[in-house]
Amino acid sequence: MPLPAPRFAPAPFIPRRRLRGGHVQTIMGNFMRRENLLPPGELRRFRVAENAEVACSCHWKTHRTSAMTVVIVHGLEGSIDSNYVIGAASKAWARGMNVVRMNMRNCGGTETLTSTLYHSGLSADVAALTRILLQEDGLEKIALVGFSMGGNLVLKCAGEYADHAPPQIIAIAAVSAAMDLGPSAAALHHPRNRLYELKFMHGLRRRYNQKRALFPDIYSKMRLRRFASIWEFDEYVTARYHGFAGADDYYTRASAARVIADIQIPTLIIHSLDDPFIRVTEATRAKALANPHITYLETAHGGHCAFLAEDAIGYDGRWAEKTVIDFVESLTRGGQRLASSC
Repeated sequence: MPLPAPRFAPAPFIPRRRLRGGHVQTIMGNFMRRENLLPPGELRRFRVAENAEVACSCHWKTHRTSAMTVVIVHGLEGSIDSNYVIGAASKAWARGMNVVRMNMRNCGGTETLTSTLYHSGLSADVAALTRILLQEDGLEKIALVGFSMGGNLVLKCAGEYADHAPPQIIAIAAVSAAMDLGPSAAALHHPRNRLYELKFMHGLRRRYNQKRALFPDIYSKMRLRRFASIWEFDEYVTARYHGFAGADDYYTRASAARVIADIQIPTLIIHSLDDPFIRVTEATRAKALANPHITYLETAHGGHCAFLAEDAIGYDGRWAEKTVIDFVESLTRGGQRLASSC
């Protein structure tokens, strides 16, 4: 069996002055500029299912096979160009790591690459991409990193691997992971979070209409404006086109919370208690804390995918991004995950 994750103790998160609240952190984290240190990437398509390809931007060091490769997965209605993806990728690149930025199905202008929609449970896409990278590129060390919805995907992928994960997968890291989808969808519909839900709904409606124009034989015409919440969209669209009994069935089956007790890869989970809409239930928190392979970091502040601390020379104050790459770097010394002798 793999060994438990070694103790990892980053510097505590202290929010930047005047940016203490969850909403302020979330909004400013989305709009404040990040430095992009990445060179132009190799654009590649990966067939992750019989009817689906995803597009990735790959940034390779000259010693590609032996360098750590960080695969980064974005959140709902994001893409490989989301600010937090660029921030984490730049930090990984600066530490000598390869970077693969993964667009989920249909994201980043890739609607023509699949006839399907996408949803929060498609962890098999992450596993398929990883398998292809190992087979075609001969990579020796991989870390899977996800933000928000992408965090749910990488955690679910790790839990589904259980004790059969490829030994080259050194680390898993998730920031603001939507690993309890039902409570998080409910929180998103709270009046104080209405602007976030409206933003997500606008993107989901637009994407559905694009898919309907491309594949009119698959997708029917709907009055999408009548759906006032993410739950309703998932009840009548996501569940319908992905074979779930309804939104609640989808949330149960697609949530990483269902399998995080099975994770046996060193894993870092970062969650802020003032995240406006991501909720972690007490049962899920207990599972994470009880799993010796998981380092669960819960902060009082930080918002959603923000975690803005004071910057300093050589540090832009993006605490979660830095902490994730610190965690990955701390696990690279052995080349592959160590196996216990028992």
